[in-house]
Amino acid sequence: MPYVNIRVAGTLTREQKEQLVAEVTDSLKRIAGKPEAATYVVIDEVPRDNWAKSGSLLE
Repeated sequence: MPYVNIRVAGTLTREQKEQLVAEVTDSLKRIAGKPEAATYVVIDEVPRDNWAKSGSLLE
């Protein structure tokens, strides 16, 4: 059972999430031979002010 966790800074539209989920699921099916029905994808949208890079918070 593949489990994929995607974390992004900020928010995505529903359409963007649907495309990500479809493409990640398809990649696991094509490359790793994993069945779609067994693939779980979770998208975590983290507020940008909770992310930092190079010692500074994102804006």
